[in-house]
Amino acid sequence: MKVIHSVHPGDFKTYQTEQIRDRFLIDDLVKADRVNCVYTHYDRMIIGGAHPVSKTLVLENYDNLKAGYFLERRELGIINVAGDGRVTADGQTFDLKKMDCLYIGKGVQQVSFTAVDAATPPVFYLLSSPAHTNYPTTLLPIEQAEKVHTGRSATANKRTINKYIHNGDGGIKSCQLVMGLTTLHEGSVWNTMPPHVHDRRMEAYFYFDIPAGQRVFHLMGEEAETRHILIDNYGAVVSPPWSIHAGAGTGSYSFIWGMAGENLDYTDMDAISIDNIK
Repeated sequence: MKVIHSVHPGDFKTYQTEQIRDRFLIDDLVKADRVNCVYTHYDRMIIGGAHPVSKTLVLENYDNLKAGYFLERRELGIINVAGDGRVTADGQTFDLKKMDCLYIGKGVQQVSFTAVDAATPPVFYLLSSPAHTNYPTTLLPIEQAEKVHTGRSATANKRTINKYIHNGDGGIKSCQLVMGLTTLHEGSVWNTMPPHVHDRRMEAYFYFDIPAGQRVFHLMGEEAETRHILIDNYGAVVSPPWSIHAGAGTGSYSFIWGMAGENLDYTDMDAISIDNIK
């Protein structure tokens, strides 16, 4: 399992394009009939992808965890971003269509992933954080997710935020994990604009439904010294607590956001004025 180490903002100022991509971008996450996971030293978050096509995939244990099984001391959020799929957790089976979310709590020993139809296989995006408390495994379909409609067409950032795992009413309860999905409306390309930071937790973005030949310019860095990473479909990026996270696409797209840290409150963020971004 690849490991991503934490970066000091002072060191980040000296990074060139190759170093930025190496230290923050997670590409090649989605591979047919494989489970891929990356361990980060940002709140010990694990970012992964499971893409079952012709066989059932099992969430294996990793030596990095020093545990008897993957979720012995962890919790897991799963969002499907492609065809219909099925997840089994200690004998319980859950069917996930596109954009449905499943939370699996600490202590579940067996997790597997299957395609309902190999012709239209699912792509499961995985986020896992350490957990000290067990919460029940819960499925939340996209239709039942709490929705926030924000942004404006005039500023090309009209979007719908779907909140799945969070501390508010109707959210899936978790120990540390916060997770949701944002879709941009037709004609809008900017996400999370104006941007923000939150010193109490990291954040990871996973971009999907980016059309072939298009890209997303993901912005990061301190507000007065921003940098960018170009991201293809099914690319993920890690955002340190000191970094803004925002982006604009050359075409339509959606993205999953996820966090782990000290605070489960969705609104725990420090807003940045567009006037101060450089």
